[in-house]
Amino acid sequence: MNTLAIDTSNQIMGVAILKDGQLIGEIMTNLAKNHSVRLMPAIQQLMEEVSMKPEDLDQIVVAKGPGSYTGVRIGLSTAKSMAWALGIPVTGVSSLEVLSYQGRFFNGMVCPFFDARRGLVYSGVFEWGNERMSLIREEANLPMEDLLEDVAAREKKVLFISPDIAKHGERIRQYFGDLAVIPDAPYHMPKAGHLALAAMGKEKDDKHTLVPNYLRLAEAEAKWLEAQKEQEK
Repeated sequence: MNTLAIDTSNQIMGVAILKDGQLIGEIMTNLAKNHSVRLMPAIQQLMEEVSMKPEDLDQIVVAKGPGSYTGVRIGLSTAKSMAWALGIPVTGVSSLEVLSYQGRFFNGMVCPFFDARRGLVYSGVFEWGNERMSLIREEANLPMEDLLEDVAAREKKVLFISPDIAKHGERIRQYFGDLAVIPDAPYHMPKAGHLALAAMGKEKDDKHTLVPNYLRLAEAEAKWLEAQKEQEK
């Protein structure tokens, strides 16, 4: 079983290939560059490195958000197009779940998050058990203060993971003290290899109905809906 994993849902771009559950190749960059220009060359380079052709693939998994609206769309459209052209299944996985796998052996709660600007974050809370990350607080787009208050009320040790940890690390420590665990920088980066692992056992998605998980409307869409409501008054 050959699996291609694609994650362009945030600034970090990752692609990986697993063969029978074993990671045989992975490319990851953390650069503020256009994923639409770099994704297909990265996939081609990786497949060449592992001596594999597109027709050798059995399935594709993709991070479906939340995250960058443009980044999520690029990853999903690429994964769905390749799956359709090759006649193979595609599976979408939460970008937060993918990030949570960095804490898969942590004995406590794992709280991955992405900064959503204006004091908001995309986040959920997970725990590792039965060789899987289980969601124990639903994913949401919410104020960082609300997230911290809710998680702190549980009075348990929490591993915080985020590529945006520098923006919120001090506030987290103020809330949690010794109950907050903030790892070194490399652990805050989602990995495409973990994306493939997270997809194991999940149902395949319909290529035509698999859509981004934005957790909130794009700003332009929200403004349009607000304008429509004003016109109806």
